[in-house]
Amino acid sequence: MVTKALSDDYYKLLEDIQTLDFTLVELNLYLDTHPDDLEAIKQFNTYTQKAKELRQQFEENFGPLMHFGHSYSTHPWAWNEPPWPWQV
Repeated sequence: MVTKALSDDYYKLLEDIQTLDFTLVELNLYLDTHPDDLEAIKQFNTYTQKAKELRQQFEENFGPLMHFGHSYSTHPWAWNEPPWPWQV
């Protein structure tokens, strides 16, 4: 299988998504022990929305990020086109 060349935008967007995901994990853990912290909940919701937007932008430009029905596929089936996000 031939691996396609990836643009700088691919790596930048993927890194931005990973940064937001890390932030969301940390906020999730914090909120598990501080469930009434309204500012943290607002931050969580803001970062969740931004992460969804970046994932959608990534998938529109570079293909699906998640499998098993969590991401749509283009035609032809997009999962046979490497590299996959976890390979870079």
